Amino acid sequence: MSKKEAILKAAQEAFAQKGFSGATVKDVANRADVSFGLVSHYFGSKQDLFLAAGFDMADRLIVQLAEATAHETNGLEAISRYMTAYFDFTEEHRNRFSILLRCSPFSHMETGLDAEKVAEKFSVFIDELKRCVSLGIADGSIRNLPLEETALIIYGNIVGSVRTSLLTPYESGNIFTETIKHVMRSLKYNPKSDNQ
Repeated sequence: MSKKEAILKAAQEAFAQKGFSGATVKDVANRADVSFGLVSHYFGSKQDLFLAAGFDMADRLIVQLAEATAHETNGLEAISRYMTAYFDFTEEHRNRFSILLRCSPFSHMETGLDAEKVAEKFSVFIDELKRCVSLGIADGSIRNLPLEETALIIYGNIVGSVRTSLLTPYESGNIFTETIKHVMRSLKYNPKSDNQ
């Protein structure tokens, strides 16, 4: 692992655990076992480091989601695979994943962050969900629903489940599995109920 990668990983851990205000560049440098100056050299300000750490995690997740849904021809199954991949990634990176919750348009935006840049990055997650919903409507596996709102509702369910699992004291045992089941039931085309 390069020093730059070590800094990003350390920043993800520090910001995930302590939030933007609680984490310091010195803490990140100590975790990465590099000098304070090297962190500043690579990433500039604390805000820039925060965005870089969040965007690095987002880019890794985007790749995993794209791989999970790339060859799926059934829209409902594509949504299931998307959600499963998202939750698997969350668990795999549990000690760093909260950086994405803190560095997103679905959270309080820290002062000094480029909100438009953050929203643009996260639009990729919504766009992929819209593609999957559109595929499902076309193939008949998903009810005829408004694309934008449906994608946002699905993503809201994902984010809510992840926040509950990572940031709250509530016992959340099977929340990821139950969230997928709930979304699948909500989306699935049922000729009997949908034609009444």
